Amino acid sequence: MLDGISLDHLRAFLAAVDEGSFSAAARRLRRTQSAVSESIATLEGHLGVGLFDRSGRYPRLTPQGAVLVGDARQVLAGVDGLKARAKGMATGIEAELAAVIDVFFPIDVLAEVAREFRGHFAGTPLRLRVEALGAAIEPVLDGRVSFAVTSALPLHPAGLVAERLTSVRLVMVAAADHPLAAWPGPIPREELARHIQLVLTDRSALSEGRDFGVFATTTWRLADLFAKHAFLLNGLGWGGMPHHTVAADIAAGRLVELAIDEMPTGGAGIPMSAVYRASDPPGPAGRWVIERLKDCERHTPPGADEAVCPPAKV
Repeated sequence: MLDGISLDHLRAFLAAVDEGSFSAAARRLRRTQSAVSESIATLEGHLGVGLFDRSGRYPRLTPQGAVLVGDARQVLAGVDGLKARAKGMATGIEAELAAVIDVFFPIDVLAEVAREFRGHFAGTPLRLRVEALGAAIEPVLDGRVSFAVTSALPLHPAGLVAERLTSVRLVMVAAADHPLAAWPGPIPREELARHIQLVLTDRSALSEGRDFGVFATTTWRLADLFAKHAFLLNGLGWGGMPHHTVAADIAAGRLVELAIDEMPTGGAGIPMSAVYRASDPPGPAGRWVIERLKDCERHTPPGADEAVCPPAKV
């Protein structure tokens, strides 16, 4: 009997719930009251339960009806989503947008762009992964994602296109009670080599056997930036971190920014790019995200830690 349930039955049911009466539901649906009543009665027959108590002046949901309201809304929302996604596919919009984001990229900026994305591409689900180094490139190479937002390290194999988006400031830090924190003036490389360096390691094989920014002879390697942050706070070593992730710790005195000999004062800028396969560039939804991230960079004041996103153009 459940196979006989139609979307028309569910719409009549929900209209009666939302409007408070069959007559008001009929006006909303531009149908006769008798047609609405018949649809709801047919739905009750298919379900085998009463949805409304009709003994009073206005119909009231039964306990069973109150439970089934949420299911009915979910079914109709799913159908609306199906129609929206099909419409987007017909116009060339991706059925789903999958991307990889470098762990160094400011997540607050990405969240703001994702919030706007939801309004512009309601029928396109967003699937994001956060990775580091070569692990952000691998899913692009094997076609699992449309593009990656990643640092411009010398890892990009042939066949990939990189569009510059912004830069992230990398600073060297150590806990306030770490010996390096008390070093007077710029720290020479030989002194750095005497202390454990905490290094973010690559989960992929793309940078196997290669190190970036490693100065110490003894390293502890972590595959998670948040774990590295915790180890730094606990004085287990020194290392580089995106400034926006440790700015509060520096301001509170938990971490100290290290001045290192022959390195720029205030840290080094790491370029971030949108990377995708030349043979399979992002569709309209992916292109929209990339352009919005570029807009954020263009409106960012010099020296700011995070990109500033202007209002999206309608």
